Amino acid sequence: MSITDILSADDIAAALQECQEPDTFEPQKFFQTSGLSKMSASQLKDIFQFIDNDQSGFLDEDEVKYFLQRFQSDARELTESETKSLMDAADNDGDGKIGADEFQEMVHS
Repeated sequence: MSITDILSADDIAAALQECQEPDTFEPQKFFQTSGLSKMSASQLKDIFQFIDNDQSGFLDEDEVKYFLQRFQSDARELTESETKSLMDAADNDGDGKIGADEFQEMVHS
């Protein structure tokens, strides 16, 4: 199974196009354009597994840095400020990582 089995390749491409330049990544805009914001909790857990590169059940800062590349391998890395912003937006319990439930809350907020 690939991420395009869940999300449209065209929607992913459109979302990546919107944040092609450094420091232009806006999580909510990305979630909306890519179709993530319309996904059910179950579908978001499937997406989370694609993003969770080491399958630890959590996204750490290194995994968040490569967030866009999990959707398309040649996408850019998030900048340090974008990575920090995404971590801060999702890490509700302050443990320095994003769990699947925190990811779902952030996407649906």
